[in-house]
Amino acid sequence: VQLQASGGGSVQAGGSLRLSCAGSGSAFSTMGWFRQAPGKEREFVAGIDWTGGTTLYADSVKGQFTISRDRAKKTMYLQMNSLKAEDTAVYYCAADRRLGYPHSSVDEYDSWGQGTQLTVSS
Repeated sequence: VQLQASGGGSVQAGGSLRLSCAGSGSAFSTMGWFRQAPGKEREFVAGIDWTGGTTLYADSVKGQFTISRDRAKKTMYLQMNSLKAEDTAVYYCAADRRLGYPHSSVDEYDSWGQGTQLTVSS
């Protein structure tokens, strides 16, 4: 699976942005979004199963971010609302080719996009 993340940019606090992750290869992968801020480890943000019917969120983004996918377009999205300065990071999309529930285990995702930068200014 090859992944291409896009949609990052600079926004003011309180604003919204939608990230996209276009993928070639299996449409049956569990997929997820991760982020990495400077000097910090990569952290799980949200995950979604291959049907799009089951999602998982980090506590820090629940109610703020929404993950979704369009299987026909092989594209995953992350709608981010009410953005805060602490959301600033490089956002990565990832795929786990095994069928299953979404999960936050970074080591179990076997395909990664190149990352897209989000900068939120306060």
